[in-house]
Amino acid sequence: MTYPTEVTCDHTGTVFPVSLDELEAGGAAMLTRLFHSIGSLAPDNSVAAITRWEEFFGGGMGRKVVFDVRYDKPTDRPTELFAKFTREFGDPLRDLFSPVMDPEVRFALLSRRSEFPLNVPECMFAGYSAADKTGLLITSRVPYGRGGVLHAMDKAVDYEHDDLLPVYEAQTRAIAALAAFHKSGRFEGEVEEAFPFDPSNEKLLQVIPFDRAQLDEKLAILRDFADRAPQLLPDGLADSAFLDAFADGARRVLGKERSIWQRIYSHDDAIALIHWNMNPDNAWFWRGDDGTMQSGQLDWGGVGQGNIAQSYYGMYCAAETGFIARHDAHLQSLLLAEYAAKGGPALDASRFDEDVSLAIAVLGSAWMLDAPSLLANEIPDFEKLEDRADARLRQLFIPRAQLQLMRVFLSEWRRKDIGALIEKVG
Repeated sequence: MTYPTEVTCDHTGTVFPVSLDELEAGGAAMLTRLFHSIGSLAPDNSVAAITRWEEFFGGGMGRKVVFDVRYDKPTDRPTELFAKFTREFGDPLRDLFSPVMDPEVRFALLSRRSEFPLNVPECMFAGYSAADKTGLLITSRVPYGRGGVLHAMDKAVDYEHDDLLPVYEAQTRAIAALAAFHKSGRFEGEVEEAFPFDPSNEKLLQVIPFDRAQLDEKLAILRDFADRAPQLLPDGLADSAFLDAFADGARRVLGKERSIWQRIYSHDDAIALIHWNMNPDNAWFWRGDDGTMQSGQLDWGGVGQGNIAQSYYGMYCAAETGFIARHDAHLQSLLLAEYAAKGGPALDASRFDEDVSLAIAVLGSAWMLDAPSLLANEIPDFEKLEDRADARLRQLFIPRAQLQLMRVFLSEWRRKDIGALIEKVG
């Protein structure tokens, strides 16, 4: 089968290459054309040379490269760049992963407007073709470990750090800043055009991707996992009585999913532009002149309009359970105060906390129950693991992350008494 070498962006009309090889072959001239097409480089300037080109491996999207450029004329444009493509034609996972880049491209183009409320990598080019399921994103590179920027954080290993409250405070302020900028009208309709929101959309009301029989199977696997490896579900999360009550509640969540989402989306003052995964591993951090932790945000495939509570849960969903219990009230208070101070409406604290619990119920049920199966596939004798910090588990990203996501889900279900809340949902 013959595949195209270039496609046309749905959002800008720019023709762009479909693969890393095509981008490399196009060289400085192609980069110049792409940068000119969205105005990220002045028309009278150009890329003179590519001085570094190294393929980067990691993540679930397609091929990636870190590269450096030199411009013909002096400019403040970034010279250290990063590019990533969707998966290539013929890749069996292309159809699954490629559509995720479309909202990321739309957000990258949106981020080029003046007075953008967040720190994000500077967009030099962004393009996506839905018909071809092909995308390309070129941005400035984050200088991890240099110039005061902290080293990149891994997901689900917060126990390796001493004090992460400033990090989560920075992320909380970022959630509030983006939402308030939108809610106060400063995007001037661009969000409604790029990320329309219809709370009656069936895709928004039915997120859980399995039926009752499949849920029962997941719950049975969870019980077996808890019996075999209670050390991986400490603090009583492996107790039979708790898991029985949780299973009953999870079945109610499945049966009431539409009503739960309708309740979440009915809180109009809390509906704004959000990113559902502002976990610290999707960000970079540094101290400002006054010592306050600052943050920048990455990986915007999960951007769209929704309840701010969804973004808040996504921020802390892989944190340590004890940390969450100690700081949840403070972080929620900070979020609501920052949201109002930056132009968003004042939100009722108890209603917002309920929104958070409801978001945990549906999002956790949808995505956090596969950890036992994923872990067993990688480590069949998982009952021999000492705990979640065991070296065998630490080196496996997906099982490690999914286990902690599930632990947080179960812990928050119990701490917030989410089962009782779900019983009250009509």
